[in-house]
Amino acid sequence: MLDLAIIGGGPAGLTAGLYATRGGLKDVVMYEMGLPGGQITQSSEIENYPGFEAPLTGMELMEPWPKQCMRFGLKHEMSEVKRVSKEGEHFLLHLASGDKIEAKSVIVATGSKPKRAGIKGEDTYYGRGVSNCATCDGFFYKDREVVVIGGGDTALEEALYLANICSKVYLVHRRDSFRASPHTVERVKANSKIELVLNSVVDEILGDESGVTGVDIISKEGTKRHIEVPGVFIFVGMDVQNQVLKQEDGSFLCEVNEWGEVIVDLSMNTSVEGLYAAGDIRIEAPKQVVCAASDGAIAALQVVAKSH
Repeated sequence: MLDLAIIGGGPAGLTAGLYATRGGLKDVVMYEMGLPGGQITQSSEIENYPGFEAPLTGMELMEPWPKQCMRFGLKHEMSEVKRVSKEGEHFLLHLASGDKIEAKSVIVATGSKPKRAGIKGEDTYYGRGVSNCATCDGFFYKDREVVVIGGGDTALEEALYLANICSKVYLVHRRDSFRASPHTVERVKANSKIELVLNSVVDEILGDESGVTGVDIISKEGTKRHIEVPGVFIFVGMDVQNQVLKQEDGSFLCEVNEWGEVIVDLSMNTSVEGLYAAGDIRIEAPKQVVCAASDGAIAALQVVAKSH
């Protein structure tokens, strides 16, 4: 019987593990299939995490976290949790291996993943010119032209990153204004290697057997434009990873909103006693590393307090 099971190894999950074990809980396991760090490890530039004056990559930011968070006894289990159910007063983790693990409390910090744009050709050429990660794939387009789709902070930050590698970046956004921070918008507008293609959408991603060859764009006025590029980077939001909360009958273990985000209070409590949600999976998540870490700490402190 675990004192606490944490599902997800991003900033929220790692911080929850740190605070739970440092708070005195003995049997705390964090379930994360890959290397701890989360979605932020794919970010090309972070300049707003407190304590770091110079910009750094997501990988650089997260690299020391696992070691620090495991100092007090947090265990990392590379097992996939398929589902969490509640059996009486306790929870049952159903692992992909078929094993079942009991836990007194559970913190779900499974985060989110990049949303698909639903563009014709997107699935066909995904991994063959279509990408959601500039730091992963930008190198392949050194001194070549690429298209970036999106208008939020991530899209603009990744466009800036790609501009350091590629000969030109076409930034396609369906509106004439951006949702990103004003500072980031100004940097994009000042970059001579980034061409803004506003009030426009990518109608189709084109390609052949070798991968992406270009995109067809349509403006709000109906004007059509073709751009030949070998790479398309899509940043149009995130989908919450709530699968572990789905029960066999298709319902969710706790209350979620219309977008599948877990409904929590200010203490990260869900509608089920002993079950917490932290980070990007919860309602109104700011989707910032510092906020996810805060969520994890808050949830863990709740578990510690209730264990005494």
